[in-house]
Amino acid sequence: MNTRFLTLLFIICFLTGSLFLGAVSFIWQNHIIDFSALEYYNPGRPSILLDDEGNEWARFELDRRDPLPYSDIPQHLIQAIIATEDRNFFNHYGISIRGILRSMAINLYKRKFVQGASTITQQLVRLLFFDARQTVSRKVKEQIVALLVEKQFTKEQILQTYLNHVCFGCGIYGVEAAAQRFWAKSARDITIAEAAILASTLKNPSRYCLINSIENVRNRRDTMLAIMKRMGFITQLQYEQALHEPIEVIQRDSAPIAPHFKEAIRIFLESEIGKARLYCGGLTIQTTLNMPTQRAASRHFNRQFTILRKRLSDKIDGGLLSVDPQTGEIRALIGGYDFETSKFNRALQARRQMGSIFKPLVFACALKQGASFADVDKDEPIDLLFEGTTWSPRNYTRAFEGDMTLARALSMSINTITAKIFLRAGADKIVDLAKKCHLANDLAPYPSLALGCLDVTIKQAVGALSVFANDGYYVEPHMLKWIKDEFGTKIYRFEQARKRVLEPRIVGQVAKVLSIGITRYLKTFKVDDFKSEAFGKTGTTNDSRTCWFCGSTPQLMTVIYAGCDDNSALGQNVYPLSTIFPIWLNLYKVVDREGHRFTYDPSLKETIINWKTGEPAHRLSQSQDIVSIYT
Repeated sequence: MNTRFLTLLFIICFLTGSLFLGAVSFIWQNHIIDFSALEYYNPGRPSILLDDEGNEWARFELDRRDPLPYSDIPQHLIQAIIATEDRNFFNHYGISIRGILRSMAINLYKRKFVQGASTITQQLVRLLFFDARQTVSRKVKEQIVALLVEKQFTKEQILQTYLNHVCFGCGIYGVEAAAQRFWAKSARDITIAEAAILASTLKNPSRYCLINSIENVRNRRDTMLAIMKRMGFITQLQYEQALHEPIEVIQRDSAPIAPHFKEAIRIFLESEIGKARLYCGGLTIQTTLNMPTQRAASRHFNRQFTILRKRLSDKIDGGLLSVDPQTGEIRALIGGYDFETSKFNRALQARRQMGSIFKPLVFACALKQGASFADVDKDEPIDLLFEGTTWSPRNYTRAFEGDMTLARALSMSINTITAKIFLRAGADKIVDLAKKCHLANDLAPYPSLALGCLDVTIKQAVGALSVFANDGYYVEPHMLKWIKDEFGTKIYRFEQARKRVLEPRIVGQVAKVLSIGITRYLKTFKVDDFKSEAFGKTGTTNDSRTCWFCGSTPQLMTVIYAGCDDNSALGQNVYPLSTIFPIWLNLYKVVDREGHRFTYDPSLKETIINWKTGEPAHRLSQSQDIVSIYT
């Protein structure tokens, strides 16, 4: 360190010390802080989540149990906590002068706040009286109050209160709650190895919570046991026995309802209103969740993915999102196969190439430019020149069928014709429509966009495709309707902004053609009693890395994908129809039994055509070549 740095450090230490001692003297004489919270800490009221029918389905609350007296807390747990959190706890007066000077020097050297030097007493004071913001003023106040707490309470009282209220991750507060949740026993009976696990958790509760990751916990526990042995808290024999003790966590019998849905709300509200208010503020949170839809979606999703994991790969995972296309309210959300294994929300966070489910937007733009689904184009090998580069799209089957209508091209997902339409309709216009549908803000008009070469979340996909079930309006998919505080006052309300992005005539024509695909899929599965009118579209990206299916009735739009998180290929001959369409089909058999019909623009005219030649037909027949479209 140079002389200037040392001089600056001395001045800061002198000024800080003077202010600190003056503040201590003032508060010491005037007793500004009320320490009753230390003896009568009240965890507050939980916040409840309501489904779309007003029934409680979950809570945000602190997992607490009756506090343990100091005499009932095992000595090896106390030693583990001391070893990891505050080795000089029984010898200081609430703060560590050496630690403060060391952290001050490090923070000055790094030129940012990177180390705090908190004692157990300071951590307890922060828990009860302050927030966790890293500011100098908060730190000084925390140190002052820690000194006052040490003046009024014994070390045993401080440690007892700390252990009964500190967070062990996953919303679990206090050693008794942690022991009961992890091992279904009292903290009085935990082993040395289990004590090391609890102590290890405190450094980073979210990372080292036993529910989240046993491997992270194992490495941290072993380090903690070595520290305890080095400090003389345990013998060599105890160390070796604890080191070889298996790490287990008791799994709860009943699976939580919509865990990824709840977790997404938790993350959002913690950032908006803070943890204290969320867990202790007695809020009433009105969500959009529909319980029958969520239960049916979870049941069929898990059943089908269990089959896929056995047949294809145990790495395969995916997500599902069902919304009311008229309002954007999310009725069901599945963020992955196993929430306990992975909290990652594949419905809201995973970005996958959109593939062929993007094509309805391409054809919608073509219709806006005057095209008709009765128009005929040729499926053939093509080489397209774009900005000096040749692009040669091929169909997924590597075969070509020759002449066909645009209706067949969309329904059968013909890449060559879609690419030609993309260029004829205008790449810039299709990019503009994609942006209006909130798919992305930075799309470039490359021809590969025609085949869905853009990364989106399921939430983005379901929002964009819902326009075809919502008269051309875009509505944002959302999970929250309103929140009331403990006094019944609304402190949050979701404001939906409906924006028309396509004309009703256009969406009616596209939806009608997409219904041809659903009819064909239902015949494949020999379903002849499907009640509601529906449309749908499959999608498969390169090398079958992602399988998509989107399908909608007037009441419910659902998008599902399957793929590996590392984006590896699913294998040969893997198609959405055999992988994820069964989930959609079985879900809708349960939740959409009313026989709903779409309301199309009255100016549309139903036309029966041969969808290969485009020639008019007099009536529908059993031939697969005769279909009904709108013009």
